[in-house]
Amino acid sequence: MIPGNAIGISGKSPCYDSITMQRVFVTGGTGFVGRHVLRALLAHGFLVRCLVRPGSEGDLRGFESIDRVPGDVLRIEGLAASAAGCAAVVNLVGIIRERAARGVTFDRLHVQATRNMLALAKEAGIARYLQMSALGARPDARSRYHQTKWRAEESVRQSGTRWTIFRPSVICGHGDEFTTALAAMIRRLPAVPVLGDGMYQLQPIAVEHVAEGIARALLGDASAGQTYDVGGPRPWRFLEILDEIGAALGRPRVHKIHVPMAAARLATRALQWLPFYPLAMDQITMLEEGSVADPAPFYQAFDITPEPLGESLRRLLAS
Repeated sequence: MIPGNAIGISGKSPCYDSITMQRVFVTGGTGFVGRHVLRALLAHGFLVRCLVRPGSEGDLRGFESIDRVPGDVLRIEGLAASAAGCAAVVNLVGIIRERAARGVTFDRLHVQATRNMLALAKEAGIARYLQMSALGARPDARSRYHQTKWRAEESVRQSGTRWTIFRPSVICGHGDEFTTALAAMIRRLPAVPVLGDGMYQLQPIAVEHVAEGIARALLGDASAGQTYDVGGPRPWRFLEILDEIGAALGRPRVHKIHVPMAAARLATRALQWLPFYPLAMDQITMLEEGSVADPAPFYQAFDITPEPLGESLRRLLAS
C-alpha cells in the first residue's frame, strides 16, 4: 500500500507502466519540497541520486539510502558521468527572493540552472524530465519571479525531452515559510500584520500531495508533455487563511492590523536589500495578484484526493 492515506492520498496505485527500481537524478532535494519528494520517490521504490551543493549535506540527514553527488546546478562540467544510467531528472531548484550580492538571482537559479539541467540530461542520455515551476508563470507576468519561471518552462518545452511541469500555489508543511511563519505570529503577537485589505486569494496545498504527484508522474509517460496547476481544492482569502490557522491552533479569534499597501511598497523599496527585511517587491506584487487555479487535472491524473485546508493545518500544527 502507498503511504499517505491520512493525507488524502489513495492507497490504490495508478495503473502506470512502472519504472520503479530505476534511478532518478534530483536537484533541489535538500530544500523544503525536495526532502518530501525524496521520501515519495523512495516510498515508490525509486533509487535516488541527489545533487548536493557543498555545505548543505546536513539537510539530508536521515536519507542514508540515497546517493549524494557533490555539485552545483550552475557548474555542471563533469556531472554527466554521475547522472548516467538515471531514468529521469527531477529539477526542484528555485528561490523566492534574490540575493544579488551573493549571485542568487532568478535568472541564474531559475533560467540558467534549468538550461544546465536540460543540457546535463541530454549529455547523460536521460529522456524523462520533471520541472518544478510556479502558479502564475507566464510571458506577460508582472513579477520577475514569474517571468523567469516562464522562461525556464519554455526551455523545458523546447528541450525534446518527455517533460512534465508542475506549477504549485502556496505549499504548506513542516519547514515551510508560509504556514509556519504565520502560525508563529499568531502564537506570539497580539495582532498579525496584514498587507492591504487581505482579500487577495491563495490556494494552499499540502507538501505531501505535491511530492506524491511528482513521484507518480514517473510511474509512466501519461503525464509527459503536460503542465499541471497545483493547489488545494479551493481558493482562500488571506484573511480567511489566518483564521483557519488560528482555528487549528485553538485560537477562536485572530486579531489583525492592516498595513496600507502603499506604505508596505515604500518601506520594501528602501529596505528589501537588507538581509533581515522579510519582503521583496516581487513578493508584494505576487501577493496582490493572488495564486489560484483549477487543480482538478492534477488530482485526477495522479489519483490524489484533495485535502481541505483545515485538515491540512490541524495535521501540520498539531505536532
